[in-house]
Amino acid sequence: MTNITMKKIKAKIQNDKSISKERQSELLKLLSILESEITEFSKTDAEQAESITGFVERSTHEATKKSKSPQLLELSLATLSESVKGFEASHPGMVANVNGICTVLGNMGI
Repeated sequence: MTNITMKKIKAKIQNDKSISKERQSELLKLLSILESEITEFSKTDAEQAESITGFVERSTHEATKKSKSPQLLELSLATLSESVKGFEASHPGMVANVNGICTVLGNMGI
């Protein structure tokens, strides 16, 4: 399920003409790395991996909506960031990557 969702998120980013090519490239790179990390992570904690993927999807949705809500974007990004707290020691790359995605999406949003 997580791989399908990640592919859907990446397709949404690729097809969104309102995102600059530079930002699109940066975000797709981060999402590809996260996809690999989530695949590995799901072997030990599938439920949490699915939650993280869902929060990435929701945050991407909020950042790419035509009619953006700063409050909803902020809330979705905070929830995404919170979803990886506690994994800094065991999965530092995943945490750093999610934080990078939050930064890019946050800069796109408003």
